[in-house]
Amino acid sequence: MAQLKVTQVKSKIGGKKEHRDSLRSLGLHRIGGVVLKQDRPEIRGMIKSVRHLVTVEEVD
Repeated sequence: MAQLKVTQVKSKIGGKKEHRDSLRSLGLHRIGGVVLKQDRPEIRGMIKSVRHLVTVEEVD
């Protein structure tokens, strides 16, 4: 199964609580933080809600 490399590129300050919660659930805490996650529908949904704060790359 493919993995997704998720990098936070913008601050969560001033964002909605749902966006802050999604970032925390993904394991992102600061700008420049990087996590590897399995490519699953639940993860894709969290990424979609904060797509303006993160960049995503597919890793094999």
